[in-house]
Parts: sequence; C-alpha cells; structure tokens
Amino acid sequence: MKNNIKIPIISATSFKSRLLGLMGKTNINYGLFFPHCNGIHTFFMKVKIDVIGLNENNKIIFLERNVKPNKIIKINRNIKKTSILELPNNTSNNLKIGNTLFFEFKDII
Repeated sequence: MKNNIKIPIISATSFKSRLLGLMGKTNINYGLFFPHCNGIHTFFMKVKIDVIGLNENNKIIFLERNVKPNKIIKINRNIKKTSILELPNNTSNNLKIGNTLFFEFKDII
C-alpha cells in the first residue's frame, strides 16, 4: 500500500469464514481477503468498510470506500480470477484503481 501502510490481512478460505466475513464486528483492525470472489454483501455489518476488487495479479480493478451495511457489491463479472479485499473504513484512502497490492497473510480462517 502507498506509504507502506501495513495492516494484518486474513484470508477467508473456509465456508464459515466466507459466509460470516466481518458481520457483527466493530473496531475492525484487519483486512479480510476473499480469494476467487467477485461479489460480497454487507448485511448484518455494524460499521462501514472499504471494498477493493483485485484481478489475478492483485491489481485494483474496483474500489468503493465507506460501504454502508446492508449493501450488495459486485465487481466486473467478465473478468475472471477476481478476489475481494474488505478493509476497515478509510484504510484505502491512498489507493486508486490500477495500484498493485502486496500481501503477507496474517492467518487463514
């Protein structure tokens, strides 16, 4: 990320982690990475989040900040091998479409 902002990223790979995501969480201090995903929802979320869509090279192809609870987000269905990264609100302020992100995963859930 620009300015070398580092935030823990957890990869949601199990059915349960993908289903629950960040639902019900407050004071979110990590990102949640959904591999092989082109859409998410924010139903039952308690806070706003930033949503980033990535291609297979982790290049940002979609970016929406301050996503409120109870929304559905879909990125371009025509692009294959996409992933989504959910971040705490306002974490992506220095990012833009076309940036490439580099990850060191904290954990896999």
